[in-house]
Amino acid sequence: MFRASTKKPLVVDEIINGYIKYINSFNEYTKRAPIYFRERDWDGVQLNQRQRLRLYKDCVNEVVKICKVNYGEYLNDRHYWLAVKHSFSETINERNDKELAESFYNSVIRKSVAKLSIDEELMFVLEGYDSCEIHPQENLFHNYPSTWGVQKIIRKILEDFDFKAPYFQKEKDVQFLVRSIREVILTRYEVDKSTTTQVLKQVFYRNKAAYLIGRTFLGGKWMPFIIPFMHGPNGVFVDTLIFDPNLMSAAFSYTRSYFMVETEIPSQIVAFLNSVITHKKVYELYNAIGFNKHGKTEFYRDFLNHQNTSDDQYTLAPGIKGMVMTVFTLPSYNIVFKMIKDSFDPPKNMTRQEVKDKYRLVSLHDRVGRMADTHEFEYFKLPLDRVHPDLLRELRNTVNSLIEIKDDTLILKHLYTERRLTPLNMYLEDCSLEDAKIVVEEYGNAILQLAKANIFPGDMMTKNFGVTRQKRVIFYDYDEIEFLTQMNFREKPKPRTFEEIYAASPWYEIAKNDVFPEDFRRFMIGRADVKPYFLDFHKDLFDPAHWRNIQKRIENGEFIHAFPYPDYMRFRPHEPV
Repeated sequence: MFRASTKKPLVVDEIINGYIKYINSFNEYTKRAPIYFRERDWDGVQLNQRQRLRLYKDCVNEVVKICKVNYGEYLNDRHYWLAVKHSFSETINERNDKELAESFYNSVIRKSVAKLSIDEELMFVLEGYDSCEIHPQENLFHNYPSTWGVQKIIRKILEDFDFKAPYFQKEKDVQFLVRSIREVILTRYEVDKSTTTQVLKQVFYRNKAAYLIGRTFLGGKWMPFIIPFMHGPNGVFVDTLIFDPNLMSAAFSYTRSYFMVETEIPSQIVAFLNSVITHKKVYELYNAIGFNKHGKTEFYRDFLNHQNTSDDQYTLAPGIKGMVMTVFTLPSYNIVFKMIKDSFDPPKNMTRQEVKDKYRLVSLHDRVGRMADTHEFEYFKLPLDRVHPDLLRELRNTVNSLIEIKDDTLILKHLYTERRLTPLNMYLEDCSLEDAKIVVEEYGNAILQLAKANIFPGDMMTKNFGVTRQKRVIFYDYDEIEFLTQMNFREKPKPRTFEEIYAASPWYEIAKNDVFPEDFRRFMIGRADVKPYFLDFHKDLFDPAHWRNIQKRIENGEFIHAFPYPDYMRFRPHEPV
């Protein structure tokens, strides 16, 4: 039996080396982002993003394989892992990114020995961000004193952030920014000697855009802002200036791809972002800068803290029960838990692995602000006395193979967590006509924006879409998604005979990937007072030619950028990107 007093376990070096390989490779992928932006290599942007997303799992699996081959005799020994954890903690203690290393260790033990991974004494459960030293931030940003005046500050910002590419109408950009500041800020606040502006030195890259994140101390408080840059055929230009906290939050949303941003000390960047986007949780910010696996760890800590300070029970999520997923929630916590059923109701005929593959596809794809991010968990534990009897009964009926009761704990062998939204069908039941018009516009926009990202939702019933607090519509049911380019959009054949008109089933051949957009009219919106408005506003949804045109653009290599703010805010709304 291995005891904690034994010499340093060699597996510690394997885990450390695996983590260093991961973080070095992660940083290499991230450093390519400004090059792709400079060269307008949008194919490179997409490939680079996918490769970085796959990196963590590949590095963990490589370490797990080594552990099983070289240290298999120790892996089931709890005392051995206690020694490993202690030694690992000592080894990483001086690292600036030790919270990420702890999460990597957690992943290795979970994949190496599933039965021990529910033993939280062996894991780094409550350490992480809160225990990290928040390092001094003097070198983190550029400072611009108010004595310079707005014109000079803006010119200096554009000078400090040189993208090594030709600018398009740089002087015009200066005036656009100055005018926005004067109209939005200086009409409400007076500049004084305490006023200063700070902009993070690190640029945040995503898709075709580069974002500067800053804040100005004015009126006794910090006011955050974002300056997005685009690189179009005519050169680099400022696209807009964002002060609205809701739009800033949307840029860091769980519905969007992760940023590429170079960071030597991740917790330092997170601390700064947390000071300017105050209602985002720590785990959301780690997710946003690409450390989604550590974001998952921080989410779990947030979840445990909430569970320990609340007393409500876990219940089935409101809405129509799914045919593939059993979904439940803790009413006081803004998350749903989704488990794949043991068997699916007709007409679903897929396997559990196929459903997992769909969720995996979404995790690697550009979510364009229209698909909710998820975290995947194994051996997730809940206090049994917090599980409502109706929910426990439903779990036994639908996901019995994935649950285990051990003493006073319910163990869930596999689940996904996702942000809780109001199902669109339920929202439409009670909202005003004005709000109904807003969300049905959003519903159609969501479908078309997903299409431009090469995603066809498959099941487009309103129950599979949710409404955010900003009335944005998000797709969250992924079991039937396909790549748009794999679908065949057809006009519906016209019946020619009496028999064809009154046939009980289609008289024409239908392949698995055939889609008839005109049929969407029948099921998309059921509410009578808003349906005509929806059908008129989104005519393109029902036109096969429109869908085929989107397919053609994708097949021709066009990468369609999804802006995280409305078009009316853009300084040059018609400038090509």
